[in-house]
Formats: sequence, structure tokens, C-alpha cells
Amino acid sequence: MENSKPFNRPIRVVVAKVGLDGHDRGAKIIATTLRDAGMEVIYTGLRQTAEMVVNTALQEDADAIGISILSGAHMTIFPKIIQIMKEKGMDDVLVTGGGIIPPSDMKVLNSLGVGRLFAPGTSTQEIVTYIKDWVITNRNF
Repeated sequence: MENSKPFNRPIRVVVAKVGLDGHDRGAKIIATTLRDAGMEVIYTGLRQTAEMVVNTALQEDADAIGISILSGAHMTIFPKIIQIMKEKGMDDVLVTGGGIIPPSDMKVLNSLGVGRLFAPGTSTQEIVTYIKDWVITNRNF
């Protein structure tokens, strides 16, 4: 892990479960991992709407939003989040996530502005490094 801090505050990440997907073990593991890496994590809990997640990120001045999705609704949820963020001028906030998302869908979502998406089994350190690197590159102010 890095010893240098790119900011005079911790990186802020909103971790959310959107829709009716009630499986939150992975989201809780990621939230704990990000906290252990020195990030400030706002876990929204279950059954959030895209609007609720984006509003939380806006209110919390989040650097990143992480969506955990296992329900198969990723092709609806991620584009909706991106759309709402564009409407609110949040073009410097990372949207990333993970869950059961086919590689072909990941490519489509990436082309719409979603950052890297992680499949089950990805190393938690890989996720931490990706978020840190993205924030250092895109939000160093």
C-alpha cells in the first residue's frame, strides 16, 4: 500500500446495492476492504435507486461510486446512474462495480462511461489499487 496521500483527506467511496438484489455480502467485504485501505466509505445498504445513490455521492462529495450487482439488471442500472450523473455535472466521479456481468456487457458499459468492472474472485487489492490510481489521476485537487 502507498504511504503517500494524494489529498489532505481520505478518498471517499459510496458503495451501493441498487434494485431488489438482496445479496450484500460482497458489497460489505468491499466496503471493509476500502476502509482498511484508508478510504472513507459510505455504504448505502440494500434496495437503493439510481437517484438515491447519485444523490448520496453528490452530498458526500464522493470520488467514486461502487455498485455491487448480482441481479442481472446491470444494463439498466449503470446507464441510469451515468445519465443522472451527467445531468448533475458529476463528470469527475468514478463509477465502478462488480458482480455477475458478462464480459461483452462490461465492454458496452465501459463505452458508456462506466469504469472498470470486476468479476467475482477479483483480488480486493486489485480493486483498491484501481480506485486509488483513478482518483489520483482524475481528482487530484
